[in-house]
Amino acid sequence: MQFTEEHNAIRQTVASFVDKEINPYCDEWEKEGIFPAHMLFKKLGDLGLLGIHKPAEYGGMGLDYSYQTVFLEELGRIHSGGVSMGIGVQTDMSTPALARYGSDELKRDFLAPAIAGDVVTSIAVSEPHAGSDVAAIKTNAKKDGDDYIINGSKMWITNSTQADFLCLLANTSDGSVHSNKSLIIVPTNSPGISFSERLDKLGMRSSDTAQIFFDNVRVPQRNRIGEEGMGFTYQMIQFQEERIYAAANVLKVMEHCIGSTIEYTRERHVYGKPLLEQQVIHFRLAELQTEVEALRALTYDAVEGYVNGIDVTLKASMAKLKCGRLVREVADSCLQYWGGMGFMWDNPVSRAYRDQRIMSIGGGADEVMLGIIAKKMGILPKRR
Repeated sequence: MQFTEEHNAIRQTVASFVDKEINPYCDEWEKEGIFPAHMLFKKLGDLGLLGIHKPAEYGGMGLDYSYQTVFLEELGRIHSGGVSMGIGVQTDMSTPALARYGSDELKRDFLAPAIAGDVVTSIAVSEPHAGSDVAAIKTNAKKDGDDYIINGSKMWITNSTQADFLCLLANTSDGSVHSNKSLIIVPTNSPGISFSERLDKLGMRSSDTAQIFFDNVRVPQRNRIGEEGMGFTYQMIQFQEERIYAAANVLKVMEHCIGSTIEYTRERHVYGKPLLEQQVIHFRLAELQTEVEALRALTYDAVEGYVNGIDVTLKASMAKLKCGRLVREVADSCLQYWGGMGFMWDNPVSRAYRDQRIMSIGGGADEVMLGIIAKKMGILPKRR
């Protein structure tokens, strides 16, 4: 993938923004268990960073996804995984289907303010009994005149307590589980919506994650994205950007772990010399950086195919699988070299260790990715 001056300008803008507007406050937001999404997203929107690959007629830059990838990679500089994930939900999880399949009215009412940073958005797919098994969701939307009446609940919803609208996946008919679902835009101020307390998570502590309950929530049918019954398909397509986001985002997270570990082991002396001079350590760090570069190459390759209209399900799934496993390996290996300091809660590597564990679960667990990869390879057992 070839980067232009415009790519580099976006990279520099994001890096500067992260360093000045986000990282100085990450420790505070981690302790509070929430970051000020409306304030932060408005600043990002004013810079045009929430709509890099969204249509220009709705306030986006209209650039291809390679430019978005640069943005996502630089978000990995953020010292709090919950903040970068919250931004990624806005740009790559809750709005791709809306931008691609939504009506002009729907895009003007909801996509344009999301790109401007005037609203916070969320994707509402997972349920307590249906995480990676999207087809098993039970939340339903029944027709009533020109409206839908929504009942059910959604679990582990990022940005939920600050979101102005949800991109909700619900059953809109009694047909096949793969053709009875629709994506619906649901304003969170609609009567009948309520939220649990913020969930107490292992990592992503600055992310306001909650369960959402729908009790006879009425929304107009014109809020449906695209065709009725196509929601499962739209969500599977939307997942491709989410999985590329995951892979691109962890690259600099891992490089930060490696870089900070190099600094620490260079300064920390054991038996009269720097830890970094131990061959087992500098060889291991070299090996980990090599793995990061290999993932970067795979991610860029998937992005290039995506930009050129090629089906990248296989490579996006491979990148998602690899990023979840590699970021765990990098964080765990680096933490070991910090010794007791690595076991402290406020250590940067221990935070990455906690935050990034979700990468092998959210957006399709490792096992789901392996199933997709095996299917694309033609080696899945035949159903009997």
